[in-house]
Amino acid sequence: MTAAWKAAGLTYNRYLAIAARTVRRSLKETPRLESERRDLMDLRFAKWHNGKQGEAKSLAQANNEALAAQAEK
Repeated sequence: MTAAWKAAGLTYNRYLAIAARTVRRSLKETPRLESERRDLMDLRFAKWHNGKQGEAKSLAQANNEALAAQAEK
């Protein structure tokens, strides 16, 4: 027997994201706002050169810069 999420064509991570969002939306106002803050992410990365960490950048910002540079070409 196949799991329902797999039969629906979802990955397990996507299934969990949908379930978490559904639970968050069903909460009362104050707990809902607290739980929604946990949903936000800010991914950062840094390049390493010769064993030293470079500047840490926001992944979203770096992605937007790369897309803008690609559009200029």
